Amino acid sequence: MSEPIRVVVTGAAGQIAYSLIYMLSRGEVFGYDQPIILHLLDIPPMMEVLEGVVMEITDCALPLVVGVVPTADLSVAFKDVEAAFMVGSMPRKKGMERKDLLSANVKIFKEQGEALDKYAKKDVKVLVVGNPANTNALMCSKFAPSIPKENFSAMTRLDQNRAQAAVANRLGLRINQVRNVTIWGNHSSTQFPDAFHASAQINGIWKPVAEALNNSPWLKDEFVTTVQNRGAAVIAARKMSSAMSAAKAAADHMKDIWHGTAPGTYTSMAVLSDGSYGVPADIMFSFPVTIANKQWKIVQGLSVDDFSRSKLDVTAKELLEEKQDAVALCQD
Repeated sequence: MSEPIRVVVTGAAGQIAYSLIYMLSRGEVFGYDQPIILHLLDIPPMMEVLEGVVMEITDCALPLVVGVVPTADLSVAFKDVEAAFMVGSMPRKKGMERKDLLSANVKIFKEQGEALDKYAKKDVKVLVVGNPANTNALMCSKFAPSIPKENFSAMTRLDQNRAQAAVANRLGLRINQVRNVTIWGNHSSTQFPDAFHASAQINGIWKPVAEALNNSPWLKDEFVTTVQNRGAAVIAARKMSSAMSAAKAAADHMKDIWHGTAPGTYTSMAVLSDGSYGVPADIMFSFPVTIANKQWKIVQGLSVDDFSRSKLDVTAKELLEEKQDAVALCQD
């Protein structure tokens, strides 16, 4: 057995965390021989609910969990953590504008960034799930200056999983017979799900998805809008937002950071833009990346046609606006 690692989950009494904590505790992210100490953070009014979650963790009798630290104290939650799942955020409420949502969450992620900077290990890997995830991750990183900016990312893996499943279903394939579907941009309805560089395994042979489908209009229209609006569709059907699938995506995302991407494959995650593909620098933008030794690299050299360019520009514009609003709010 390895030495235990400390892992924090914020919003730990919430729906996403309820599924995520079990996946972490089973070893599905960090490894089936990696003990963990769970740091579970939530706000004071949720402490009784969180105690019930702790009771369930105990009752699961999970051998990899060697400690559980439920708390509402940031200094306790982030002390010596090596991985952070930033799930907790203010949800959008009826009548709330995007700027209102940003205003509430910028303050949360500013405080949590400062706590990470002060208490977490300097090699901590930080995944932001709480929305607006891209801009929350950007602001969190800005208030944790001693932690490398490359250690912060925001989750677009749920969108990638949705897109990969949509292509697989369209082709009548299993999910592992489709690879390298990309999500570009923001985790919002402006994101660009891109299957033009993806491959599908047909009769044992990997072929471009566009060739396998022979249906470019579907890839440019219904596929894009279905993935963009999938979260809203889940809410309409379930009367609650995606939780199980979001938790699975968060686990997938951190597992790839921890163990790397398989040869010939890449994954989507929002990382700090370096100007690749003409995207403005210093915004958290979802790119296709490969990962090795816990370090990501943006996949270079993918073709971007006029259709794709227009989609990248729209989502980049939204992220620039969010960044400007968030920076202004931090100066208030």
